[in-house]
Amino acid sequence: MKKRTLNRLEVSAIGYGCMGLSMGYGTAPDKDEAIRLIHEAYDLGCTFFDTAEIYGMGANEQLIGEALLHLRKKVTIATKFLIQGDSKYDSREHLMRELRTRLENSLKRLGTDHIELYYQHRVNKDIPVEDIAYCMGEFIREGKILGWGQSQATAEEIRRAHAVTPLTAVQSEYSIMERKFEKDIIPVCEELGIGFVAFSPLANGFLSGKINPDTQYTGMDARRVITRFEKVNIIANQPLLDLIHQFASAKNATPAQISLAWMLHKKDFIVPIPGSRNAERIEENLGAAAIELTDAEHARIEAELGKIEIHGNRTDEDIAKLRLLK
Repeated sequence: MKKRTLNRLEVSAIGYGCMGLSMGYGTAPDKDEAIRLIHEAYDLGCTFFDTAEIYGMGANEQLIGEALLHLRKKVTIATKFLIQGDSKYDSREHLMRELRTRLENSLKRLGTDHIELYYQHRVNKDIPVEDIAYCMGEFIREGKILGWGQSQATAEEIRRAHAVTPLTAVQSEYSIMERKFEKDIIPVCEELGIGFVAFSPLANGFLSGKINPDTQYTGMDARRVITRFEKVNIIANQPLLDLIHQFASAKNATPAQISLAWMLHKKDFIVPIPGSRNAERIEENLGAAAIELTDAEHARIEAELGKIEIHGNRTDEDIAKLRLLK
C-alpha cells in the first residue's frame, strides 16, 4: 500500500480503527477472530492501527498488543488518553504524574516500550493545552512516545499546543457527510505541517451504501444514537448515496471506496482510519488506496456535493447516551 506522512511519521495511506473489535457496534468478535482481522489488515498493507485506553476499558489495547507483538517493528500504533471533564490538577507536576501513570499502563497493555502516536482523546477545557503539550514533550524526550496529537481540537487549541511541543497529528471526525473541519482545522494542519487522521471516514458505515431505512440496531451499538441513522434521515440522504453510487459504477469501485478515495485526493497529509469487523469490508476499505480520482472527477464530486443537504450527524453528546442503552 502507498504510504503517507503525518508530520515525520510514515504510515499506510489508510489505517485501521480498532475500536469496533471491543465495543461500539454491538457484540464484539471473540479474541481469535479479532486477531485474525488485524492480521488480515496487515497482510493487505495496513501498518497503522488505532486504539485508545477507554476502548473496552483497556481490553482493546491488550488485543492490539497481542495481535501485533510479532509485527511490532513493522507497524505504527496510535493510542489515546482521556482526562475527564471534572478532573482537576493543582500543578503541572501533578498532571505529569497522572499522565505518566496512564502512559505506562497503556505501554504495559500494548506490550511495548514506546508508542508512535499518543493522542489526547478530546481536549479537556479545564486543563491548559500548553500543560498537556509540555508533558508530551517530556515523554518524547524520554523515548516513551515518538509523537503526539489532539482529537476534536479547535484551531486555537492546535496552535497553542503546537507552539509548546509540535503536534504529529490531529484526529477528528471527517467524511463526505461531516466536513466542518475543512473550514479551519485542516487548513491549520496544512499550515503547520501536522497530519490529519480521519475517524469515522465512512460515517459509521453509512457511506458503505448498505444501509436502508429499515436497518435495525440493538444493544450497545452507536448507530442507535447517531441521528443520521434515523429512518427519516436515511431517506433524506438518499441523493448523497445516489451520487456516490454513480461514481462507484463509473470507476468499477464500491461506494465506500469512492468515499475514501475522495478523502485521499483532498490532501496528501490526510489519513482515514475506517474500522470494520468483516474481512471482506476490510479488504474493500484498504483497497480504496488503489482507487485514484482525477482532478476533474474530484471536482465533479465536489460540485455535486455542494447541491446536497446532509441530514443528521454524530456528536459526542449522542455517543455518551450509549451508557443508557441496554
